[in-house]
Amino acid sequence: MTGAGVLANDAWEALLAAHATLIKEFSVQDVWADLSMREYDVLYTLSKCAQPVRLGELNRHVLLSQPAMSRMVDRLVARGLVERKPDPADGRGVLLALTCAGQARQREIGRKHARGVAAAMTADLSRDELRQLRAICLKLASGRAAATRQEPTDRYEEAS
Repeated sequence: MTGAGVLANDAWEALLAAHATLIKEFSVQDVWADLSMREYDVLYTLSKCAQPVRLGELNRHVLLSQPAMSRMVDRLVARGLVERKPDPADGRGVLLALTCAGQARQREIGRKHARGVAAAMTADLSRDELRQLRAICLKLASGRAAATRQEPTDRYEEAS
């Protein structure tokens, strides 16, 4: 392998190690109430959707198998956090959306989780490093977006 290949693999391993470390830290924070992190991830993903989405679309944004996603959605529907709606464009299709209770729960947990993320990220990184990390990650996501039909978003405006 070339020097560039070794460096690319080292960078990838470092990215995975950072992700695993942060996920472990976030998972033990007392913010999740009666939801798992994965259930919250589904609520968060649906909260970012401008309109109801099909299960397959949701599954492209959440790292779960299709059967596991279906079971999770069933549980969230039973708890009143997600609702199924008929797809007006396809009578056989079903669309998923947050209920009002789901929106409220996502916001409540999201505020607490965001504070935990901010604390973890700012503990070791300067504002300039955070900007660089965001730019690098958006560049990687953008380069891969066409292959997965996902559009990366930059929701963060620079504070003056």
